[in-house]
Amino acid sequence: MYYLGLDIGSSSIKAALVEISTGKSIGVVQQPDEEMGMLALKNGWAEQKPEDWWKYVCSAISILKDRYKIFEKEIKGIGISYQMHGLVLVDKQGTPLRQSIIWCDSRAVSVGETAFSTIGEEHCSKHLLNSPANFTASKLKWVKDKEPDVYAKAYKFMLPGDYIAYKFSNTINTTISGLSEGIFWDFKTDNIADFLFDYYEIDKSLVPDITDTFGTQSIVDEKGAQESGLEVGTPILYRAGDQPNNALSLNVFNPGEVAATGGTSGVVYAVTDSLSVKESSRINNFAHVNYQKGAAPKIGKLLCINGAGIQYRWLLNNLDVASYDEMNRLASGVSIGAEGVCLIPFGNGAERMLNNKDIGTRLVNLNLNNHNKAHLCRAALEGIAFSFVYGMEILKSDGISVNVIRAGNDNLFRSEIFSNTVATLISYDIEIYNTTGAIGAARAADLHKGDFKKFGENIMENDHVKTFKPLDNKEEYKEAYQNWKKELELIINK
Repeated sequence: MYYLGLDIGSSSIKAALVEISTGKSIGVVQQPDEEMGMLALKNGWAEQKPEDWWKYVCSAISILKDRYKIFEKEIKGIGISYQMHGLVLVDKQGTPLRQSIIWCDSRAVSVGETAFSTIGEEHCSKHLLNSPANFTASKLKWVKDKEPDVYAKAYKFMLPGDYIAYKFSNTINTTISGLSEGIFWDFKTDNIADFLFDYYEIDKSLVPDITDTFGTQSIVDEKGAQESGLEVGTPILYRAGDQPNNALSLNVFNPGEVAATGGTSGVVYAVTDSLSVKESSRINNFAHVNYQKGAAPKIGKLLCINGAGIQYRWLLNNLDVASYDEMNRLASGVSIGAEGVCLIPFGNGAERMLNNKDIGTRLVNLNLNNHNKAHLCRAALEGIAFSFVYGMEILKSDGISVNVIRAGNDNLFRSEIFSNTVATLISYDIEIYNTTGAIGAARAADLHKGDFKKFGENIMENDHVKTFKPLDNKEEYKEAYQNWKKELELIINK
């Protein structure tokens, strides 16, 4: 018997099967084969058709069943992970009224900034733990103001994962974690953020019913079964945004546990029971998957680093090297600190952790007589690692304690130079796991039983790759980091 996990991304839909008894991954498929498109009618806009997500969910399930010879009756539950902060508006028939305004669309930035200053930064920080910024609530306000005919027809708003669950079941609901990612949740009152709805003049009847993150949220109905190829009555047992879900996939639930990813951009996601908002201008705060109303809070503090893996990929594409492995080999031949060469990797737009400054990528202290591409490779890996350490310092200043970092087995964390640098400078182990968001969502379907211990054991048994421990020669790493940090702060403060 199996659970199905879905990861609704903006680039593709991934579907995974895991065996219920062992938590072992059976297989993962992706649809479409190429990246999904986005509609950008203006600069900074990004929209997708929710119907396309559903179409690719259905085709992914079909491929998964055929490839692994699985019958629909063998799939006993569904877990859903999804791209955060998107807005789906539907009418009373559940039909989308417009394309989804997705996470990377920036049209509502000024809406959120105005709300933040008008309502008051202190009030927003204490109640929302964030600025309304460019999140779902502000996107909904934008639609109300700019597309009043659309807004007038709206019956409910949904997040992308809510829409997929609806297509399976004809049931519209959401979670507290989901509402918090849209900045609809008031952590002070532990309820819907009435004051923000009042300020934005948004009808609170648009809010979906709230369901638990773990448990039977809805069941597949006849139409959902016919279109998806699943059995009528199959329960949807879990739903969460992609970053909280990535943390769950790495068994990160409790204060002191930190999840990290190092893809095109980097993310550090730390769980805390503190409602501190000292760094709310640089860190986002959301209800984690195990947040429960009326209980001690479980907050996920999310720090994003735009200039991460994209920097290393740029070097791969522009140096005369064949692969990341070759780059790592070249870098390993250069000493810690890259003989003084520093690479500041923030070349992928404004960095929230740098107070939204766009400082670009900088290469400093390059000696044209002594340095070569091996030094660039080392300086790039160290520069990206140092940016993660810099981000960890921001998190710690906001009250985060760290016991362990768990990371996915992606390009950056496969590099010993990168992982050793981070582990040594923060003085904590980095555990590497070979898992994905879709696999995590499938496993999470079993958490309706409440057995978090078994969940963690399955991850350790099936996915653990290796553990990087802090090295003894910390002073060399500290010196290199301080040199890099000095260069960064010269740029920031000039």
